Amino acid sequence: SMGIAPMTSAEMSPPTTPEGEVAGMPLMEHLKELRNRLLRASIALLITTAISFFFTREVLLFLIAPMGDSLPQALRPTESLGNYMKVALLCGVILAMPFIVYQVGRFIAPGLTKYERRYLFLLVPGATLCFVTGVAFAYFVMLPTAIPWLQGFMSDIIEQNWAIGEYLSFVTSLLFWLGLSFELPLFVYFLAKLGILDAQTLIKNFKYAVVVIAIMAAVITPTVDPLNMALVMGPLIILYGIGIVLAKLA
Repeated sequence: SMGIAPMTSAEMSPPTTPEGEVAGMPLMEHLKELRNRLLRASIALLITTAISFFFTREVLLFLIAPMGDSLPQALRPTESLGNYMKVALLCGVILAMPFIVYQVGRFIAPGLTKYERRYLFLLVPGATLCFVTGVAFAYFVMLPTAIPWLQGFMSDIIEQNWAIGEYLSFVTSLLFWLGLSFELPLFVYFLAKLGILDAQTLIKNFKYAVVVIAIMAAVITPTVDPLNMALVMGPLIILYGIGIVLAKLA
């Protein structure tokens, strides 16, 4: 009868990552690794938040600049302090985010193929660039048109005195959602790469996409006037077009 050749030690050993870690590590090892990564991310967040206290005032001035000569009001004794702390923490999260994403990437990398790891580490700078572009658009294009419109709306019968907490929530929400919306081309590209979407499907459903984008613009836009809605819809439709091009290249 035909004999079966014995397996070599190289064939019997489990696959390893480039760092020499065993891909199929036990559950306890995974939990220990997760704990270490979370600890490092938490320490980084504490450090960046502490650093943020040195320039939080400048960030606050930057955020309230679209109000022009008006100043937001503090309605409670601790409101100024509370919002100062919130902005410092927000700055800390933003500064720590690259390190936090790196820790997440290192945690999941052993379970990915070399091909998948390459795309993971390309995704991070691409997503960051798209998000920052969206935030810049919101701050330099949307807010300078939206804030004066809101300040002037029925100003002859309603005095516009905005609370600092409400104003900061409004501004940071607008910056966040528009930043997230600008991730659309990258999202479409990776769906196409996975075979879930293709350029022809995107082109065929363009009219439905415009309806969805209009709804998104209505939700994101802080005002109800057509100008501000168009300012959001226009870039989102362009981003959808960029997504179609990227889907063809995927």
